[in-house]
Amino acid sequence: MLNSFRMVSFIEGLSYLILLFIAMPIKYIGDNPYPVKVVGMTHGILFILFAIVLFLAMNRLKWDKGFSFQLFVYSLIPFGAFYIEKKVKQLKN
Repeated sequence: MLNSFRMVSFIEGLSYLILLFIAMPIKYIGDNPYPVKVVGMTHGILFILFAIVLFLAMNRLKWDKGFSFQLFVYSLIPFGAFYIEKKVKQLKN
């Protein structure tokens, strides 16, 4: 379960960065909204998957609700996936 959570977290975080730093500039600088539609939809699906896997991990791994909420908030921040990875690695040690 932990490895699944880490993988989904990383992929969701990567999709967020692609949306913000590649697709959005293409939309506003290149006047092409198509990449935002594709990457935005993909990121939205991955974000929902992240929330589901976070909930499952919280229940199966007996994570504190405060800790889980902190991970959720990190997912809203660009580069937050790296903070999530750091926090989860600290649990293993």
